[in-house]
Amino acid sequence: MAHTAAGDGTAFRAPPSTLPPTRWHRLSAEWAGDRQVFDGASWRKAMIWVFLLSDTFVFGCFLIGYMTVRMSTSVPWPKTSEVFALEIAGKPWPLLLIAIMTFVLISSSGTMAIAVAFGYRRRRRTTAFLMGLTALLGATFVGMQAFEWTKLILEGVRPWGNPWGAEQFGSAFFMITGFHGTHVTIGVIALLVIIRKVWRGDFDTGRRGFFTSRPGGYENVEIMGLYWHFVDLVWVFIFALFYLW
Repeated sequence: MAHTAAGDGTAFRAPPSTLPPTRWHRLSAEWAGDRQVFDGASWRKAMIWVFLLSDTFVFGCFLIGYMTVRMSTSVPWPKTSEVFALEIAGKPWPLLLIAIMTFVLISSSGTMAIAVAFGYRRRRRTTAFLMGLTALLGATFVGMQAFEWTKLILEGVRPWGNPWGAEQFGSAFFMITGFHGTHVTIGVIALLVIIRKVWRGDFDTGRRGFFTSRPGGYENVEIMGLYWHFVDLVWVFIFALFYLW
């Protein structure tokens, strides 16, 4: 609003408008409020969220495709309680291996969360130990998944068929669990890289290198934790929709 000269030569400003905000003003204010959430975030943390969001769509497409195929096929779907049963002492134990795998992976999410907390406290050795325990649990999960794959392959399961019913079972199983297992394997490798840097004190001294550019870079531990929690959360949906359904 332009200034207008008063009779005594002084200038005055017109009072602000008291009209209620329009819909566009409210939308702009809401967008500005959401944007402020990311003002203090580093580009690494912003990019990991973008990656996890895109990966959510990929896993979502896989699971929706699996559910669509299962509900539309006219051939009976194999009973997962029988297919994934372990025989111990001559007695079948339905989903025993899958339950242990789930427990191991969920436990690794807990150790990773504690590692992030100790990382921001700069408890270097404790952080490295907890991340090492997380990597060990993740490697154990991958090893059990490899055993599961080997068992089913020896029993005749293939991407194009299986001896228990609908042919799509094999392709859905190998695609979904294989894609998730690849994520866990990549996570274990990344954990080992971060563990080495934490143990050497690279995040404290600002030693230049991969994932290291400035002192106090324990944010990389948190970013690793975000990825690991995402992998664990995806497995919960796979466990519920593929093994329990």
